[in-house]
Amino acid sequence: MNSPLQRMPQIRFRGLIFYFIITMTLLYISYSNLLFSKKDRKSPDVTIVSNKIEAPPFNHSSNTTSSHVQNSADQKRPNLVEAPPRRYLRYDTHLKHIAFGIASSSNLWEIRKEYIKTWWRPKETRGVVWLDKKVVAKKGERLPEIRVSDDTSQFKYLNKVGSRSALRITRVVSETLKLGMKDIRWFVMGDDDTIFVVENLVRVLSKYDHTQYYYIGSASESHIQNILFSYSMAYGGGGFAISYPLAKELSKMQDKCIHRYPALYGSDDRIQACMAELGVPLTRELGFHQYDVVGDILGLLGAHPVTPLVSLHHLDVVNPIYPGMKRAKALAHMLEAANEDSASLMQQSICYDSTRYWSITVSWGYAVQILRGVMSPRELEMPSRTFFSWHKRADYTAYAFNTRPVERHPCQRPFVFYMYKTKTEPETNQTVGLYYRHRTRSRYCRWKMASPEKLDFVVVIKPRDEDRWLKAPRRDCCRAFPKIKNNTMILYVGNCKDGEISEFQSNKLL
Repeated sequence: MNSPLQRMPQIRFRGLIFYFIITMTLLYISYSNLLFSKKDRKSPDVTIVSNKIEAPPFNHSSNTTSSHVQNSADQKRPNLVEAPPRRYLRYDTHLKHIAFGIASSSNLWEIRKEYIKTWWRPKETRGVVWLDKKVVAKKGERLPEIRVSDDTSQFKYLNKVGSRSALRITRVVSETLKLGMKDIRWFVMGDDDTIFVVENLVRVLSKYDHTQYYYIGSASESHIQNILFSYSMAYGGGGFAISYPLAKELSKMQDKCIHRYPALYGSDDRIQACMAELGVPLTRELGFHQYDVVGDILGLLGAHPVTPLVSLHHLDVVNPIYPGMKRAKALAHMLEAANEDSASLMQQSICYDSTRYWSITVSWGYAVQILRGVMSPRELEMPSRTFFSWHKRADYTAYAFNTRPVERHPCQRPFVFYMYKTKTEPETNQTVGLYYRHRTRSRYCRWKMASPEKLDFVVVIKPRDEDRWLKAPRRDCCRAFPKIKNNTMILYVGNCKDGEISEFQSNKLL
């Protein structure tokens, strides 16, 4: 006989088998119930799912049977209302919600105030010019209120090549905030030689929630300047915007922040240093232009990026934007076009004259350029190097964007037509602009083709488009009328039609 100790392993083994069988039985019952419950569930509506999937392009080889089946399926589908095209979220920001803080100096005031007069709108724009000391103000001048900045002698300034005036200019936004102006959402900083297109400034700021922390502006056009200072800095000459709650936070800590950076050069790098301490990055808007260049900025303005033109700067060191005019007069002339369609100011469009083999680029409200031969839109949308770097060098590597030479062949030197006047036809809501040819000495050309030199004027017809920046950014299309009468060419500029692109089409292919 087996002893009890010998029977113990057998009893344990039988117990394990019993528990294993019970476990498997319970699992089987649970799994069966799960299968039956899935059969009772409702299947998704195939019609609704199919409506969320875009149909492939229509197949012209489909037979009658497949078309009949498709039609019967369409009859069973519910009629769904097509959602309207999405637009950018906009905030109801207006010009009255913006306070300008303009930095100036007494020794340049008599010259620079003429720039401010071109864009300032008494009883509409709000803000202050901040000077280092009092100046004589004449009655009736279209200028902002003039104030003297607070004393900054308590701050150290250790930069050997800069000016102490950077300290007081750093505090322009904070001092403007302390004035307690009502119903302000944004503080916009600029220099006395900064020109603002105020309608476009409102358009840009309307994209952003003014109750959040925003620091909006743009870097320099100069690659070297951005390396010396920062690519993350909004350059003050081009202007920058600070939302009201951020301006309040800045004012609380700015004096301490200024004490921590005595060796910095200017005011805008001190502002950026404080923004770094606050943890607020730069929100880039390419319409703010520092223009750290010298010479003729035709190349820059003639190929403006697809964004609203907000500001121009360094107008004392660049040529007048319209030849033959004084600088302030030329800027006022530009803003006359802005009065007709500010949203489209400087916006580029590209087209071709296929009968004459001409490439045409229009910078609306500014200039039309016509080149002999065919140049691709990829090249034409690059700024041509009509200007020099801030250090007066012809260096194509000096810029923070792509550029192209003015000409690669003597025959491709552009013929430039500058805006003479622009008006709006109230019956059609179209703008009609007259552009005159800027006469310069022509280069000899051997190409056997028509020359734009025979033209005296270009007429540009364009519908007003005040809502263009409520849609996705896109260049306008341009169409050249084939006939030229009285040495005048006519161009039509407007929104691109479906399937319309900027391409040269030879008459052989038409």
